[in-house]
Amino acid sequence: MSQGGPRPVEPAAYKVVEVSPVSEETLEEALNRLSGEGWSFESVHFVSREGSHRPALAYLFFVRAR
Repeated sequence: MSQGGPRPVEPAAYKVVEVSPVSEETLEEALNRLSGEGWSFESVHFVSREGSHRPALAYLFFVRAR
């Protein structure tokens, strides 16, 4: 009979990619490249300069099991 306790969780590996300039093409290229390398997209964070609505750069966060 097998033990029913919790299984050990593998630690995750994280990757952060800075994208600049921010455009549909640069974001798409980074997302496609990293997902093709086995990374799963987790989130995006945009950074804007004061007085501008357009993001100056973006940070893409990826994760995968080790």
